[in-house]
Amino acid sequence: MFRRTKKPHGMRQSAPTSILAPGTPAPDFELPAGLGERLSLREFRGQPVVLVFYPADWSSVCGDQLSLYNEVLPLFKEYGAQPIGISVDGIWCHQAFAEKLNLQFPLLSDFEPKGAVARSYGAYDPEKGENQRALFVIDGEGTIRWSYVSPSSVNPGAEGILGALESLTT
Repeated sequence: MFRRTKKPHGMRQSAPTSILAPGTPAPDFELPAGLGERLSLREFRGQPVVLVFYPADWSSVCGDQLSLYNEVLPLFKEYGAQPIGISVDGIWCHQAFAEKLNLQFPLLSDFEPKGAVARSYGAYDPEKGENQRALFVIDGEGTIRWSYVSPSSVNPGAEGILGALESLTT
């Protein structure tokens, strides 16, 4: 019989929420985007970027979240914004997941060293060994203009992202 046990006193109960704040320069990175293919943040200079850190391919919330962003991709494109998904899953897992959902934006593998890019954004949960569900809107100059972390069981939707993209145009 499985019994749930309490964590010893003093152990952290929830994921950290100290992600990078607006006004912070976005850390540059280069990650695998497929077999023999890599993408870097600097490649998107001059246009807004929506960084979507998510826990794992194939979870229902992640699938719903990324499918939503795929549906609103035309709205992101109206602002010239490029969404980029990042998790600690490997490139083969990303490829199958993206094909299954017909995703039209890149998924990058923060696999090795595990979560290094997510850590640089404060978006890695070492207790779970996966990314937090964290969002960043980065302007064309490479500065974070909006950031948000959602509980891992909650789809954060797209309203906050769209509001942040709108504020870049005013």
